[in-house]
Amino acid sequence: MLDTHRFGEELRKLGFSFFTGVPCSFLKPLINFAINECDYVGAANEGDAVAIASGAFLGGQKSVVLMQNSGLANAVSPLTSLNYPFRLPVLGFVSLRGEPGLPDEPQHELMGKISPSMLDLMEIEWEYLSPNFEESRRQLERANFMVESNKTFFFVVKKNTFAEELLKKQEPCSHQNMLKVVKSKEDQVPARIEALAVINSLKDQDTVQIASTGKTGRELYEVEDARNNLYMVGSMGCANSLGLGLARVKKEKDIIVIEGDGALLMRMGSLATNGYYAQDNMLHIILDNQSHDSTGGQSTVSHNVNFVEMAAASGYSKAVYVHNLSELKAWIMDWKREKGLTFLYIQIAKGSKKNLGRPKIKPHEVKERLKVFLDE
Repeated sequence: MLDTHRFGEELRKLGFSFFTGVPCSFLKPLINFAINECDYVGAANEGDAVAIASGAFLGGQKSVVLMQNSGLANAVSPLTSLNYPFRLPVLGFVSLRGEPGLPDEPQHELMGKISPSMLDLMEIEWEYLSPNFEESRRQLERANFMVESNKTFFFVVKKNTFAEELLKKQEPCSHQNMLKVVKSKEDQVPARIEALAVINSLKDQDTVQIASTGKTGRELYEVEDARNNLYMVGSMGCANSLGLGLARVKKEKDIIVIEGDGALLMRMGSLATNGYYAQDNMLHIILDNQSHDSTGGQSTVSHNVNFVEMAAASGYSKAVYVHNLSELKAWIMDWKREKGLTFLYIQIAKGSKKNLGRPKIKPHEVKERLKVFLDE
């Protein structure tokens, strides 16, 4: 078995000190080390964890994501449509529950058979992590080379690979909503591109804007293509988790995440994660047109959801129902002055700009120029 603390220190020597993930009994010792000794973000699900780690890497911090192989399926979307096109590498540890030939619970049987082939299909380099320390150290060096070459690398971890590491006493964070503003008048219902123009007009040289996949990112590109913008492709619902990871390691920057109702509905557990870690430099804006506009205008279920109440209950410092563009501008300016994790919700009209184009810059080029901006 590996001495977990010693192995963890080797990770830190290589620059991996940001960890995120979802617990697994096989990985418990390494997770405990990360919580005890490093910056660890507990994610609501494995896909969110991959996005959080990717945001941290974007901010200059090599990152580790930990998950059970049952959650590998949850992480497929960001691994294939975020990490791959943007060349945002993470170092992954995935447990091998259901290893063929070993008794395990029935829900792990199939994933135990197919986990390695899933990584192959996603074109992710991987190795079984050795329980021998010297060999594992050589493996870490190979993995680090891959990450520094902008390629994701995973270790598949078998049962009893890590020796016990006791979890130190944890003091849970408690962040309470300080201001909640509810609907009190008629909505203006502007076009999405009008709302994006207001948001974009208020950015400065300390601002990063992350726009979710589909029409939101495409219309922000139409408003202005700027080096401090990131236009998500795929990985629907992962924009605000990416923003959390970036905000956590780049506290000197203002991180604005803009997404639609469909994206937030897909990964609502991220609200609880955001509220718990409460990054003061993060602003989360929802443009709700109650439809999947990018795929033909099919209705979402957002008309039946009170997002402001959910954000407030999750611990966002401010959760605000915005009725019009003037209020949108005022609340963004308020956040820039006072900071605090803030959630702004505004209803927008269905539809989009006619003849809407797509960004002419490739995702990995968007990432590279943003990293330059962040490093200045």
